[in-house]
Amino acid sequence: MDYQAKFESLGLELPPAPKAIGLYKPVIVVGNLAYTSGHGPLKSDKTLITGRVGDVLSVQEGHNAARQTGLATIATLIAHFGSLNKIARLVKTFGLVHATPEFTDHPAVINGFSELMRDIFGEDCGIAARSAVGAASLPAGMSVEVEAVFELA
Repeated sequence: MDYQAKFESLGLELPPAPKAIGLYKPVIVVGNLAYTSGHGPLKSDKTLITGRVGDVLSVQEGHNAARQTGLATIATLIAHFGSLNKIARLVKTFGLVHATPEFTDHPAVINGFSELMRDIFGEDCGIAARSAVGAASLPAGMSVEVEAVFELA
């Protein structure tokens, strides 16, 4: 499958590939797996979507933030590998939602990331094992953070 062409056919705008804001690398390859560091909802103007879901943001706004986080992850993959065609499949997703203590719909928020991956990599290769949990806070006040593991082609 030509994942790069599929992504381009969706007409989505990528943010710039995020730069490390600490002592880490955005992606590390070990064997045939690529591990992405936690990515946030970076927009094209280099700002982040911030705020707690269940307080400042609705579930839908959180979902949109998770989708934007997926676009930041895709930007990192393309910057690192040159093309999404180096990816075989998404293996694992770990999503954190900056949410109020009583908020319990974390999976609906992280679906924004997961749906984007499915749209790019397809039903068989874009749907992964996943965790979606709440967090009292996230760096820079961002609303969502996601790390992922991809198998390489």
